[in-house]
Amino acid sequence: MRNLLCMLMIFTAIACSEQEKVVELLVSNPTSLNRTNEVTEVSANTLDAFNGAEFIVLDEEGKQVPYQVTSDSKLIFPVTVAAKGSVTYRIKAGQPDEFKVMAYGKHYPERVDDIAWENDRIAFRTYGPALQATGEQAFGYDVWVKRVHDMVVEERYATELNPETNARIAELKKTDPVSAQALADSISYHIDHGNGLDYYSVGPTLGGGTSALWVNDDIVYPYCYTQYEILDNGPLRFKVKLVYNPLTIGDNSSVVETRIISLDAYSQLNKITVSYLNLDAPQTVVTGIAIHAPSEEYQADAQAGYIAYAEPVETENGQTYVGAVFPNSVDKAETVFFPEAEAKNRKAEGHVLAFSTYEPDSEYVYYAGGGWNKWGFASSFAWFKYVQEFAQKVREPLEITIQ
Repeated sequence: MRNLLCMLMIFTAIACSEQEKVVELLVSNPTSLNRTNEVTEVSANTLDAFNGAEFIVLDEEGKQVPYQVTSDSKLIFPVTVAAKGSVTYRIKAGQPDEFKVMAYGKHYPERVDDIAWENDRIAFRTYGPALQATGEQAFGYDVWVKRVHDMVVEERYATELNPETNARIAELKKTDPVSAQALADSISYHIDHGNGLDYYSVGPTLGGGTSALWVNDDIVYPYCYTQYEILDNGPLRFKVKLVYNPLTIGDNSSVVETRIISLDAYSQLNKITVSYLNLDAPQTVVTGIAIHAPSEEYQADAQAGYIAYAEPVETENGQTYVGAVFPNSVDKAETVFFPEAEAKNRKAEGHVLAFSTYEPDSEYVYYAGGGWNKWGFASSFAWFKYVQEFAQKVREPLEITIQ
C-alpha cells in the first residue's frame, strides 16, 4: 500500500509540474524608440514543453495577449516595450481567449483573380491571371485605405459585386440613369461609406512598393501572378506565396519570380520576400513607388534604408501615403521620371526607386505599404516619421532571450 501511495504521489507531482510549466521570454529593446504592439516571433520549439497542450501568453501584468503559430513554425505575438527597456512575457498551460482576427486575406476569382488582404490598419491587393487575360495592365500593389480596425475587404467585394444589385443598376440605366448612378455609388468601394475606400491608382506602374528587375536602364515589369498559396490567415499574420510568369532577361527566357507577402497586425507595411529561379548572374533589382504628380513630398535615403511618398491631395478623399523599407543596404535611392510619352501612357510621372543587387539563389527582403491622412497620419510629416522609425526598428530588431 505504501509503494502504491508513493507512486501516486510521484505521478501527481509530475502532472502538477507539467501543469505549472512556465516559459519566460525576456524581450529587450535596443533602440531609443518605444515599441508598441510590435508582432515578434520565436521558434515554435519553445512550446515543446507543453506536449501539444493548450497554452496562453501573458504580459507583465498577467493579461493574455493574442498569438498565432505560423506555417513556418513560429510563435508570434504582439510586444510592447519602452525605449532601451525590457519586459518579460510568460507562456504557460491554459485555455486561450478567443482572439479577434486582425489579419486576413482571400482570393477573389469573381473579381478577375484579385488577391486582397488587410490588417487592423490598412489593406492591399494584387492582380491575377484573369485580369491579365483581359489585356489590362496592372503591375504593382494596390493600396486600400481604411479607418476602422475591423476586417472590411470581403464586405467591400461582396457589396460591389452583388449580382442582384448590379442587375438592378443595369435595368435602371435604361430608364433612370440618375438613379442608376446613385445606386452604383452606394455600393462602390471607390467611395468612402464610413470604413475607407480604394482610390489609389496602380495602372502600368509598380504601384505601392512592388519590386522588379532592372535591365538596360529599364524596369522589367512583373505581369500578374500565375499561382498562389495562402500560407497563413490570421489572427495576427496573413501570408501568401505568389509565383509569376517567366521573364526574359537578356537571352534567358526562363527567369521565374516567387514572392512571399506577409502582413502582421498593427503594421502599415508588408514584409515581402522575393526570389528568382534560373537567374545565373547578379542582377539589379528595384523597388518602386509610383509618382502620380510632380511633388516635393517624397524621401529617398539609401543609407537609412527607406523611400517614402505622399500622394497628391484629393479634396474629398484626402491623401494616401506609400513607403518601403530595406533591412539591408541599398545601392542607391532616387526618383526616376518617365519620358513625356511614357508618362502619358502610364498615367504617372515616374517612380521613387531603391536599387539593390540581387545575387542568384538568394532572397531579396524588404517592407512596403501605405497609410492615410484620414486615419492615423495627420500629415506627410507623420508618415515620413513612421517610415523612418520603421526602418530603424527593422535594422535593430527586438531581442528575445528564453529564460
